Amino acid sequence: MKKKTYLFTLMAMALTLGSCSDNENGIGGETSKYITVSTSIGNMTRVATDAKGGQTFEEGDEISVYAWTGDATVAPETRERVVNNAINKLTNGSWVSTPQMLWKNNRDKHYFIGVYPTAAISDLSAGEYTFDVNKQTESDLLVAVNKDGLSYNVDEQQTVPLTFTHVMAKLVVNLTYKNQWGTEGPTVDKVAVGNAAKKATVNYLTKVVTPSTVAEDKADFDMPALTANKKYASIIIPQDGVQKITITIGGKDFIYDNGTPFKFESGKITTVNLEVGRDVIKLGDVNISDWGSTGDPIKGEAHE
Repeated sequence: MKKKTYLFTLMAMALTLGSCSDNENGIGGETSKYITVSTSIGNMTRVATDAKGGQTFEEGDEISVYAWTGDATVAPETRERVVNNAINKLTNGSWVSTPQMLWKNNRDKHYFIGVYPTAAISDLSAGEYTFDVNKQTESDLLVAVNKDGLSYNVDEQQTVPLTFTHVMAKLVVNLTYKNQWGTEGPTVDKVAVGNAAKKATVNYLTKVVTPSTVAEDKADFDMPALTANKKYASIIIPQDGVQKITITIGGKDFIYDNGTPFKFESGKITTVNLEVGRDVIKLGDVNISDWGSTGDPIKGEAHE
């Protein structure tokens, strides 16, 4: 898929708490230097797709930006951050930062994390995440990490590339019907995912998501309909404890049991194709794929 990139300047000031940057103190004769960042959404799209299939952030979208120096392999504590949750809003095609940001100095390598939607995260190695089925956009967490280490040259334009990817998973359920339902098919009351984790912790540096195993953090949830009676889709926390999908028609539950738990993976779509009869549900296949690619099907059958 085509990627669309926005280049924006994070008009900046150092946000290290209770201190000033080297720039502000004039150490080494340095002058203030803006952090310039280029952002893109990778193969895994968010929500906005243009007529040619390119993926974009939408006008008014906001991202959080974090930056630090020192150890690239350790997510920084609040006091160690050069930039701590600077909010950048896409306004008239340009990203506007609040507050502004500057490089700490031109000697140390700087490392960056970007987060969409915006989030004030105290622990970047174990941030709390709660899934809300009624807030699909807010639940679709994208993270960008640049840990190659960058520092600026006063005589050159230095850009910081941030490529955002999904860290949550996505489930799509497609429904078809036996002809015994008639040409128009039935009216579906709901499609429910059984016993799914709704809380997790996220390591924003490694993009690893750890679902909660606590019983009270698991529950059934109804999937939003993309096309009534035919297609249902939802963000879902990466996990391997969900085994059943229930389709309710006229108050009657038709339950698909996968036999073993599905494995919902970070950054992947699991598509389940079900054929519903009055007495049986037949599984067409299950495809697991990245956005824009095709996975291998897992075949089987399910009964009421």
